Parts: sequence; C-alpha cells; structure tokens
Amino acid sequence: MVTNQAGIKRNGIQDYVTLRATALIILAFTLYMTYVFVCHSFSSYEEWKAVFSSVYMKAFTFAALVSILMHVRIGMWQVLTDYVKPPRLRMILQYVLNLIAFSYVAVGLFVLWGV
Repeated sequence: MVTNQAGIKRNGIQDYVTLRATALIILAFTLYMTYVFVCHSFSSYEEWKAVFSSVYMKAFTFAALVSILMHVRIGMWQVLTDYVKPPRLRMILQYVLNLIAFSYVAVGLFVLWGV
C-alpha cells in the first residue's frame, strides 16, 4: 500500500514559494529602512524611538523577523543536507542553528515591543 507523504512533510514547491515570499518581505523591509536612514537624521533616542513606536512599524518588523527565521531555517536545511553527510551531526547542527534563529526572533520581539 502506498501512502501520500506530501501532506505530512515539506515539499520543494512549498520551500520555493516560502523562500520567495520571505525574500520579498525582507527586501521590502530593507528598502523601507534604507529610506528611513536616508531621509531622517537621528540625533536623539526619542527620534529613533518614534520610528518604531507605531503598531504598523512593529507589525512590519515582526513580519521581517519571522521571514528571516523561515528563510534561515530553509536555507540552512538545504546547505546542511548538501554538505553535512552524517545524519546525527546534521541533526545536531540543525537543532543548534534553529535554536539560535529562534532566539534572535525572541530577542528582537522583546526589544521591539519594549519600545
């Protein structure tokens, strides 16, 4: 009997679409932050805080952080699958790198919502 595993595991199309979507969100955030840095001169902490105080900017930054997390997870999985052959070592490296990526998002959220 053959079972369809497509619903249980990730497939290549899902990874491809996720990478492209997260890349667009990261690009949009990068372009917006470049615009903010070029058009404003930040001479005090209050001006910098004002940029991130709106709910829209916090949501956009949160979307960028989650996009970076997803992008890193898929990219590291692809790299480790290609170059690290021992399965146990690959599993340990994936776990450590996923933990680091998640901690970056967690710290980013604490900093972001603390403003």
